This record gives sequence, C-alpha cells and structure tokens, in this order.
Amino acid sequence: MRVLVAEDHVELADSVARVLRREGMAVDVVYDGMDALEHTSLVDYDVVILDRDLPKVHGDEVCSALVRQPQHARVLMLTASSTIADRVEGLSIGADDYLPKPFAYAELVARIRAIGRRPHTAMPTVLVRGELRLDPAQRIATRAGERLPLNPKEFAVLEYLLGADGRVVSAEELLERVWDEAADPFTTTVKATINRLRSKLGDPPLIETVPRGGYRI
Repeated sequence: MRVLVAEDHVELADSVARVLRREGMAVDVVYDGMDALEHTSLVDYDVVILDRDLPKVHGDEVCSALVRQPQHARVLMLTASSTIADRVEGLSIGADDYLPKPFAYAELVARIRAIGRRPHTAMPTVLVRGELRLDPAQRIATRAGERLPLNPKEFAVLEYLLGADGRVVSAEELLERVWDEAADPFTTTVKATINRLRSKLGDPPLIETVPRGGYRI
C-alpha cells in the first residue's frame, strides 16, 4: 500500500511514517499542502493521511482537489478538533474517514487498512489463489494451511501480486506501489525481495517471471 502523510508537525509526521513502514506500507511524507498537491499529482497513492490545518494550502483545499481526480486516493483527515461539527464538515468535503488528535497508532493503522480496502472496483477482503491465502486485515498469509513467515515488505509484494489477479506486474510498478520515493530505482531490491518470497512460498513455485514483462501469480 502506498501512503502519503501530509502533516506540518514534523515529529508527528515522521513518527507516523515510521509506524506505517513497520507495517509494510510504502510511505512518503510532506509538511505542507502545496507539497501534498504536488506529490498527489505525480504518484497514485492508495491513502492520503491529511492534516486539516496544513500551511501554504489548507487541508480542506487539498482534500477537495483530491476528490475531483478520477480514481483518487482515499483520504483520512486528521485534526486537533474533535467536535461533531468539524467531523461532519471534513466528511462532507470528501474525506473517507476522520481521526481527531491525539490518536493511538493502532487505531490509525486499522483505519488506514479499512479505507485502503475500499477500492473503486470491488476486491475481496481475503485474497485466494489455489492453496495460497492472504488476509490483509489479519496480516496472515498461508499456503496449504501453513502460515508463511513473511516480513512486512514480502507480505506487501505478495498482496500486490495477488491483487493483480493474474496480471503481469512489472518491477517498476512494484517499486512504485510497494516502496516509497526514497527507493533507488536502479537497485535490485525488487528482484531480491521476489527471490526471498519465492523461497518462503516453497514448491511448486507460485511466482512466474515473464521475460521483459515482470511477475505474476
């Protein structure tokens, strides 16, 4: 899952990013609304965590701009105000969810996963292909009933490949959707992760390499 954190409180933004990365998400961070608009115009994010009181461009304006985009990212709006009126207003602008500060990181992660599972085209909540089963909510992947010992990045790659439903996914697409903007596009990190994932999935092999194309399950 590719996530943008738009929060002007630098310490909070960076802390949120660390937590989400430990959960296997690819996270970019910006500290003002103008930078948020620039990033969302260049990257197809799954979820944008949006502080309502951003400098340069207000969070409400950023949210309104996002929802006007076709296939726009889901928006989780953050605010220091917890009044019902503010929540209703935030949701009326187009936010998918609304979380007052301070918040528990466990709740933030749960809400991100919940709205991230609301794609514009319906997808199953549990991904199954043959004897392979992946539950994004429980963060559990199994093969033939045996739990797979995947690290967060391996889990994210497997989830993306299963979500592609047999479509060939290029290494460039995996790098964009599973890693953040700090990833070096010239590294072999995708190939290395795929190789580790193949080893953990066992035999017979499930991930196919398509020459000059990419990977598919």
